[in-house]
Amino acid sequence: MLIDTHCHINIMTKESFDTVLLPHDYQLAQQIIADAKKEEVFIIFNVGTSLIESINCIELAKKFPEIYAVVGIHPNDLSHEWRSDIAQLKKFIIAKNENKIVAIGECGLDFHYPDYDLTRQQDAFKVQIELALEHDLPLVIHTRDAGDETLRALETFKDSNLRGVIHCFSEGLVFAQDAINLGFVLGIGGTITYPKNTHLRQVVTTVGLDHIILETDAPYLPPQSLRGKKNSPKNIRVIANYIAELLETDLQTVADATTNTVKKIFKYQDSK
Repeated sequence: MLIDTHCHINIMTKESFDTVLLPHDYQLAQQIIADAKKEEVFIIFNVGTSLIESINCIELAKKFPEIYAVVGIHPNDLSHEWRSDIAQLKKFIIAKNENKIVAIGECGLDFHYPDYDLTRQQDAFKVQIELALEHDLPLVIHTRDAGDETLRALETFKDSNLRGVIHCFSEGLVFAQDAINLGFVLGIGGTITYPKNTHLRQVVTTVGLDHIILETDAPYLPPQSLRGKKNSPKNIRVIANYIAELLETDLQTVADATTNTVKKIFKYQDSK
């Protein structure tokens, strides 16, 4: 069995962000799931980036047994009312089992765009870390051009039971080892297949299978062989095959190891 630990089916089915799902969107989601299952991808974690999209993730999870929800506020989606948004999300998190919520995220720090609000991002990240700890949930962390600051934020909680994944991992080996020491695994997706990402392949070969999980980030970042097309959860198999070749092992070994790690980190209840 393969697991896609990070995708956005709620975004794949719609033409715009922050709109509620319509009946047609659920039909498209059903087809995406069916396509994934043909490639032995039987579990999909659907990740929110805003209040509305997090609620969409919950609705999809309730509708389809293959889907679980990750809820949180992305650093680039923080409005002036972000505290109110998180307070509303907390109402769903309190009933995490009923709502099939398996993690908080994606949240973190993103300094890529010049007009970012440092204080707002740091405050919202801290609140979501505390929320994860309060409800014994892992974090799905987004970090871009903010590696040192992300690690400093996590180190503040190093003596807690904090755990999670560094989504779309793109940093170097030192960051990887620091994150692993803090209780995190590395989310590896299609970017490992890009020719320029020699450093990422070196990280994966060094840390090994025990410290990675698989993700697509669909509809974004498809594997190299599918560049120019929309990504999809079914492509986890492409990523897993690539990693198997990189590590000189077989697909089943990659599937078993990454699935076991997901179960340890996310502690989800199989609803099928």
